[in-house]
Amino acid sequence: MAKISIAIVCVAATAWLMASGAMAQVSEWDTATAAYYGDATGRDSLGGACGYGNLFKQGYGLETAAVSKALFNDGSTCGACYEIRCYNDSRWCAPGSITISATNFCWPHPASSNESASRCNPPRKHFDLPQPMFFKLVNDYRASIIPVQFRKVPCVKKGGIMFEMMGDPDFIQVLVYNVGGSGDVGLVWVKVNGADERFWQMDRVWGGIWRTNLRLVGYSLSFKVSSSDYKKEVQSDNVIPANWTFGQRFEGKQF
Repeated sequence: MAKISIAIVCVAATAWLMASGAMAQVSEWDTATAAYYGDATGRDSLGGACGYGNLFKQGYGLETAAVSKALFNDGSTCGACYEIRCYNDSRWCAPGSITISATNFCWPHPASSNESASRCNPPRKHFDLPQPMFFKLVNDYRASIIPVQFRKVPCVKKGGIMFEMMGDPDFIQVLVYNVGGSGDVGLVWVKVNGADERFWQMDRVWGGIWRTNLRLVGYSLSFKVSSSDYKKEVQSDNVIPANWTFGQRFEGKQF
């Protein structure tokens, strides 16, 4: 009976991991640097180049980072989750690691040779962290820029993928966030229910914001989202009702 019970637990655990997106691939460890910005409240981390807006409202909280150009990939990395740990520096490194989502871009300063100002210059891989997250990696608050190891890990999210209707009738945009699995999105398609039974590929405006030239006002909408490696897709049928208005958010299915 004990073996049967263990087997049942293992099957249940595997099912939960698959449902939550935690079965996505974990990458190999790579090296980078990390620093912090803002104060202990993390308010300076709100907003950002990925277009997520209020990161606390959207569920990301302080577990975020602005990443350098070498990692940002013109915004397609937005939403990806990384495990980060301090590495090879006994002066500063605390044990353990943190997991963050890429939500912002760390701007390069090519004309500067100063260590702090040039930390995000290509080809450097760098994470700018909210102060509370950075201080989880170090054992001395005097630390400023530290060597780290990082790897891409599955994003485990509560609830489904979120779709927020933005813009105006002439320039409709959809913010796609709270994405599990790979976290970063490869492609998004929309279907205008009742007008066309095909899914039409949308264009990335920047980060997590997508748009289309199709007329969407007054129609129920379905969406299909692919992971960044294009190996998985999740389809949310009739996720947005025909009477939707700008500023509303709707929850779809999850990876």
